[in-house]
Amino acid sequence: MQENDENSSVSLIPYYPNYETALAWYQDLQLCKQVDNIDYVYSLERLKAMYHYLDTHGECYYIQYEGILVGDVTLQDSGELSIVICKEYQNRHIGRACIQKMIERAKEKGMHTVKANIYSFNTQSRKMFQSLGFQKTAEEQYEYHIV
Repeated sequence: MQENDENSSVSLIPYYPNYETALAWYQDLQLCKQVDNIDYVYSLERLKAMYHYLDTHGECYYIQYEGILVGDVTLQDSGELSIVICKEYQNRHIGRACIQKMIERAKEKGMHTVKANIYSFNTQSRKMFQSLGFQKTAEEQYEYHIV
């Protein structure tokens, strides 16, 4: 899935069941620290459990930027969006391009609203989501109404 609107260097690679990509991604300790804030690498069993959950509850994609995996983005069937991008690749409009693509996927799936939980201290993400049209509905909850 190639994103051409804001950043032609961004593509989304389906997570499930892409084990060759997943194992390389989740066996890199530095990436696990940056993306998931953990000090260990994932086991194949844990990856399969994560993929099974995602496969039965929504869609998840690796974010590839200029040929490098830099994060992931998820759209759950409940309309919940989540995105994580490695620190060194933030501030490049990668997140904006991915969220716009997920809004389009939600629209294709017939969803009327997508939402995101954004920690109050994460002003950068809050500003990005608001610039895309998300409205604050609760302390750390933002929603986007699809027209």
